[in-house]
Amino acid sequence: MELMNCRNCKRLFNYVTGEKLCPQCKDLLEEKFEEVKEYIRDNPGANINTVADECETTVKQIKKWVREARLTFADDSLVGLECERCGKMIHCGRFCKDCAGGLEEAMNGMFRQDIQLKGKPSSGGKMRFLE
Repeated sequence: MELMNCRNCKRLFNYVTGEKLCPQCKDLLEEKFEEVKEYIRDNPGANINTVADECETTVKQIKKWVREARLTFADDSLVGLECERCGKMIHCGRFCKDCAGGLEEAMNGMFRQDIQLKGKPSSGGKMRFLE
């Protein structure tokens, strides 16, 4: 643990992990998240600027929640973000399905290759012990 000033209210608090917010500001942010989530549920056609204005929050914060996959807009919604890899419009997360699948496949290929390299038996085939 380390002592840190809250980036929102500047109060001193014990920072462990996560956002650099004190517990009170985290609770307020979580309440705001619930408010935004309810507004989107009740107004599925609202654009991101309207949501931000009506809920008195920033577009940046709403985009952060969407990137974290905490908020999702409907597939027929005009609201979306760009895939960080190809630029295609997405409604949740950081990558579109195609890019996410490609990245997953590439990571799995790297993992399989690493296992094959480590799994080769040594030339002697004998077990040795250190004394």
